[in-house]
Amino acid sequence: MEEKMNDQQRARFEKLARYKELGIDPFGSRYDWKDQIRDLVNQYGSADAESFEANPVHVKVAGRLMALRKMGKAAFGNIQDEYSKVQFWIGIQSVGEENYQVFKLSDLGDIAGLEGTLMKSKTGELTIRVTHYTHISKCLNPLPEKFHGLTDPEERYRHRYVDLIVNEDSRKIAILRSKIVKQVRDYCDSLGFIEIETPVLSPIAGGAAARPFITHHNTLDRDFYLRIATELNLKKAMIGGLDRVYEIGRIFRNEGIDTRHNPEFTTIELYQAYGDLQSMREWMEGLMKTIAKNIIGSYQIPWGDVVIDCEKPFRWISMAEAIKEKTGIDFTEEISFEKAVELAKEHHVPLEKSWNSTGYIMQAFFDEFVEKDLIQPTFIHTYPIEVSPLTKKTSDPRFVERFEFFIGGGEFSNSYTELNDPFDQMERFKAQLAAKERGDDEAEGIDETFMDAMRYGMPPAGGIGLGIDRLCMLFCNVQNIREVLLFPTMKDAGGNN
Repeated sequence: MEEKMNDQQRARFEKLARYKELGIDPFGSRYDWKDQIRDLVNQYGSADAESFEANPVHVKVAGRLMALRKMGKAAFGNIQDEYSKVQFWIGIQSVGEENYQVFKLSDLGDIAGLEGTLMKSKTGELTIRVTHYTHISKCLNPLPEKFHGLTDPEERYRHRYVDLIVNEDSRKIAILRSKIVKQVRDYCDSLGFIEIETPVLSPIAGGAAARPFITHHNTLDRDFYLRIATELNLKKAMIGGLDRVYEIGRIFRNEGIDTRHNPEFTTIELYQAYGDLQSMREWMEGLMKTIAKNIIGSYQIPWGDVVIDCEKPFRWISMAEAIKEKTGIDFTEEISFEKAVELAKEHHVPLEKSWNSTGYIMQAFFDEFVEKDLIQPTFIHTYPIEVSPLTKKTSDPRFVERFEFFIGGGEFSNSYTELNDPFDQMERFKAQLAAKERGDDEAEGIDETFMDAMRYGMPPAGGIGLGIDRLCMLFCNVQNIREVLLFPTMKDAGGNN
C-alpha cells in the first residue's frame, strides 16, 4: 500500500497515529445529530444577522467537509450532508485549544459533527459558528479536484460513491428516483392493488421474449434462470384470488448495454382482474399525471431539448394506422408473407431468418419508421399476434389487444388484455417453441405450471409492465439509463469484458 500512495494519501495516513494519541478513534462511532442542513438553509437562509444575535439558534449537524480555508487559529469551511451544504466558521477561542487541535488534523472529505450557533458572515452567507468539533471518520483518499473533478461518465459510474460525494446532481437524481418509486407504490396502493414478491430463480425463462442469465443450484444439481419477467407468477397469484397485484422488482436479461439498456433493471408489473386494455390505459395515464403533479410539480416535463406534455390526453393510435401514416402501407389488409418480404426489401427493413409470417414484418416496419418519432406521450395499440403470445385476440384474429406506451422515441410500458383461454394459450406457447427451434433465442418455452394454473380458471384481466428506470430517466431529465442506476453494469476498468 505504501508504494502506491501519493503525497496526499501518505499525509492522511500519517495523521492516524496523531488521532490515537489524542484518544480519538479515526473511524469514529455513533453521533447524535439533530439538524438537517437543508432545513436550516430553508428556515434561516434569509434571516438577518441581528435576529441571530437577539435569538441564538443552536444547531448540531453531521456531514462531510467539502471546503477548508485554514488561517492559523481560525478557519472557514463547508459541510455537506445528504441534501445540502452550509458554511461554518471555527476558531480556537470558540472551541478551545484541545478541540481545535483535533480540527487541525482535518482534511477535505473527512466526516465530522459540528455543534454551534447560526450567524451571518460578512458577505451575508448563513454560517455555523462552531462551539464544538467532533471528528467522526477519516477520509484517506483525496477527493477529486474541485473544478476538474470527477467528470468522465465512465469514471463517475464506476466510482459512484465518489460521484455522489462531489456531484450534487447525482445525489439529487438518486433521491428523486426514490421519491418516484414511492409515488408509484402509493398510486397503486390507493387503487386497491397489493404488492407481492415472486422468485428471482425460475426453472423456465417465461413471461417475455429475452435471452436469460443461467445459474446453477448445487443442492438440487440443476440450472435455473434469473427471471426475465414477473408476469407468470403474478398471474398465478391472481388466479389464486388476489385480484389486484403488482411487484416492483429486478429483472435480468442477457442483452447489450447502451443508453437505454442495462442487463439488470427494475420494472413494475401489475395485473387487474376483471379489467382489460382500457383499464391499463387509464392506470398508465393516471400514473404519469400523478408523478408529474406530486413529484415534479408541473405537467410540462423537460426531456432533452423538448418538453413532454403530461397534461392533455395522451394519443391513442393503432400500430397499423401509425405505419400507414409513415409509409402508406396498410397492414390491416390481407398481405401474404411473401408480399410482406417484398415490401420489407423495397423499404430496406431488416429481416430475420426465424420469421415465417406477416406479423413479424409489420413489427419491423413499426420499429424502422414509427417509433423514433413518437415524442409526446402515445399509446400504440393493436399488435400482430405473432409478437404477443400472452394477449387476447381482437375481432380480427391476426391482431391482439395490446399497447405499448412511448415517449421521446422510446418505449416505456407494455400492456395486454390478458389471454385467459388455456387452449389458446397452449397454441401460442407451441408457436413460440417452434420459433425457438427455428433459431429465435429470445422465444419462450412452455411453462407447464402456468398452464396448470390457467386450467383452474383465470379471470379476464388487464396487465402492464413498466420500466422504472426509463420512467426515472424521463422525470430526472437524463438521456442515459446509467444516470438513474446507482451501480450499473460496467466493463472492466481496462476496457475488457
